[in-house]
Amino acid sequence: MLTVYTLATCDSCRQATRWLRERNVPYTERAIRETPPPLSALRAALATHDGDVRKLFNTSGRDYRAQQLGEKLPGMTDAAALALLAANGNLVKRPFVVGPGWARAGFNAAAWETALPKA
Repeated sequence: MLTVYTLATCDSCRQATRWLRERNVPYTERAIRETPPPLSALRAALATHDGDVRKLFNTSGRDYRAQQLGEKLPGMTDAAALALLAANGNLVKRPFVVGPGWARAGFNAAAWETALPKA
């Protein structure tokens, strides 16, 4: 079963959960602010996103800008960046989905369609 980390006010999150419902894909929804994805899921997503940790961040979010992560990320290790994401759900790109053997940040119907048969 999939776990989808969402924010109620996020349009992409609503699109993603609607997409899953339309395909009768069972999932559990979690509030990303209150329950950020665990480090293991973030590591899996990092592999899915070609090792580019920046793709896991909500770069348009207030917390990202307030912490000036655009300037800091290039000098951070992946471990430090992932720890930051695991501690603050506001920093994670939404929706964040975790399935058996895969994880992905952001909604991309084609990518999800490809990954789901494997899940």
